[in-house]
Amino acid sequence: MSTNFSVVGKSLPRSDARIKAVGAARYCDDIIRPGMLFGKILRSPVAHAKILNIDVSKAKALPGVKSVITADDTLKIRFGNWRLVPESQDELPLATDKVRFIGDEVAAVAAIDKDIAEEALSLIKVDYEELPGAFSVDESMAEGAPVIHEANPNNISLQRKIDYGDLDQGFADSHLILDNEFTVHATSHAYMEPCSCVAEYDHDGRLTIWTSTQTPYFVQCLLAQTLGMRENDIRVIKPFVGGGFGGKMELRKWEFCAAFMARETGRPVKFTLTRSEELTTGRRRHPMKIRSKIGFSKDGIILAKEFTAYLDGGAYNSMGPTAAFLCGNFGGMLYRHPNYRYNGYHVYTNKPPAGAMRGFGAPQALFVAETQMNMAAQELGMDPLDIRLKNAMVTGDEIPGVAKISSCGFKESLLKVAEMTNWREKRKNLKKGQGIGIGCYSFISGGVFNWFNTRYNFTRAEVRAFDDGTVHLLTMASDIGQGCDTVLRQILAEELGLEVKDIRLTAADTAVTPQADLGTWGSRVTLMAGNAVRKAAAEIKEQLFKVVSMKFDLNVIHDMACKDGRIYAKNRPDRGIDFGEAVRLAQRANRGDPIIGYGSYTPRNKGLVTPAFSFGAQVAEVEVDLETGAIEVKEMNTAHDCGTPINPMSVEGQLEGSVHMGLGYALSEQFIMKGGKTLTSTFLDYKIPCAEDMPPGKSVHIDTYEPEGPFGAKEAGEGLVSPTAPAIADAVCHATGYRCMDLPITPEKVLKGLGKL
Repeated sequence: MSTNFSVVGKSLPRSDARIKAVGAARYCDDIIRPGMLFGKILRSPVAHAKILNIDVSKAKALPGVKSVITADDTLKIRFGNWRLVPESQDELPLATDKVRFIGDEVAAVAAIDKDIAEEALSLIKVDYEELPGAFSVDESMAEGAPVIHEANPNNISLQRKIDYGDLDQGFADSHLILDNEFTVHATSHAYMEPCSCVAEYDHDGRLTIWTSTQTPYFVQCLLAQTLGMRENDIRVIKPFVGGGFGGKMELRKWEFCAAFMARETGRPVKFTLTRSEELTTGRRRHPMKIRSKIGFSKDGIILAKEFTAYLDGGAYNSMGPTAAFLCGNFGGMLYRHPNYRYNGYHVYTNKPPAGAMRGFGAPQALFVAETQMNMAAQELGMDPLDIRLKNAMVTGDEIPGVAKISSCGFKESLLKVAEMTNWREKRKNLKKGQGIGIGCYSFISGGVFNWFNTRYNFTRAEVRAFDDGTVHLLTMASDIGQGCDTVLRQILAEELGLEVKDIRLTAADTAVTPQADLGTWGSRVTLMAGNAVRKAAAEIKEQLFKVVSMKFDLNVIHDMACKDGRIYAKNRPDRGIDFGEAVRLAQRANRGDPIIGYGSYTPRNKGLVTPAFSFGAQVAEVEVDLETGAIEVKEMNTAHDCGTPINPMSVEGQLEGSVHMGLGYALSEQFIMKGGKTLTSTFLDYKIPCAEDMPPGKSVHIDTYEPEGPFGAKEAGEGLVSPTAPAIADAVCHATGYRCMDLPITPEKVLKGLGKL
């Protein structure tokens, strides 16, 4: 691997850091359009009911109200991200025949101000015939359970399977078999910026929508589908986004309502959700009930594993089809599983829908898998580190029909984190109430399967070069806070021998940027958009190398270089010119045609899941108050393999964000629900960790090279949300003897586990 990089591998400040720090970044709710109306959604107060009648007459008569809509005003076209399987598209812009959770969208109003819009909601009268509800996977799958969607009378919307090897023989040969049931809970994305959108319809019959989204292309396609418009008549612009974590990667009902009402009224319409709406009705991480049966030889080698997950999807599919498959993939990752069977069931319940959330099936699956590895080590009298080293995946390993591991620094991560934390000494010698535990992870670098059924490349980039020595990068890739705008500039600067300041970037505008990019999810952007940028840069270089070679009569087009703002022959650096002068020569040679390069990337024949996997290990140190059950995380240390870090400082920031989210998942965050109603409706009730809760810690990068990634890079940041909960759970068990198999780990559970409650 070459390390002679000028820009790649350097810790550069984020390109948006200053504008955000001084408060000049414009988020969606900051957008004001002339004559703008304000929208509000009427939501169902009941979890499951038939809609008998909706009377909007009083709301329409209220002065200042300009539009009131129900399902009867729409085309009633179902939608969903899984366009490849039309029957999975189970949502409507507004509820028609019945509502399926408390918060289901029933009607919308647009008025000249927010207060009038709010008052108009109170004037809409809806007659419901309440139906029995099902609020857990057990209730929903029980005989005689209420049917939530008529197309799925058993309330199971889909099943996913993975099956290879001889499971029965593997268990027959096992010395130790663990057969355990775990429950993992729903959590909120808790992004700082509530969802918001502004829609405007022009006199040419075209729609523009500014929206806080991770997936502008998805919004464009699904709006066209539900509004009965042509895709190119809809322009989607992503402004600054205050976090997403998977919660902003679908068409949302308020986006449809804003677009529909803007078209109806001829005036811009804005919807901005409240924090209460986000917490009580928004997408959330899938709660799951998981049964895992795993067999080991006497010396700790995994021989067989049967993994069954029941995903509580809430009222609609959302991204459940993907989560149901990925959960099984992650259940078979990290370690060699010669015999493996997975069955995943996505189950409808009368609760707010669950969707994609950071880790996307991995936090749930890996909490179970890593907990059982720690349990097996205890049963076999082994160090948890050693049982992992015996089973750890290495480069070249395959999961039949699922994936091939093209680069892997997992064993190195295990050894490094043990060295960093003095693992073996502390594991043996900590005092009562003190504990040290380990958790590990692997994660994807974007998905291969085209479930959105796009006809375009997975991602595409356009680069325009100018004779003043600058370039313009256009991409649909969406920066939602993870820093891809900076990383893509670094990749392009490295390829063209320029500085990051020489690169202008336009991103995430469907009318301007290349008509291809599936958005920000699954840690896909650096690898996929980065590869597209490199290919576009290669086209630029080919044009410039040709004219520079001709100028100096070199005939060495394939032995030229771009570096330090110059283009020159590698073996004769004096034979070269400035980048801008090369562009000028190329334009003259082509009668003034602009110098443009195009690049695209669609993974092919790389396995059924992803082009590349990241790996890592994390060690948690805790102190537990044995009288109160309170848990304090004293330190979190990580060793991880993300290939070549394009921007190490950005990777470090992503790691710290993952630890924060994993900390909340492990210890404090949970929805309190009663009869389908979410009671935790503010951040006073929904406990995300504060800055003072963050433990100190170090992170070390393991040097590997991913052949499929740009400059050897692969996933960094999302996967690291998964090991924190199992590492803390193991540390708590080490400190107290209580092993939690039902997240989150609360003081009450600790005391109950110790027999003190």
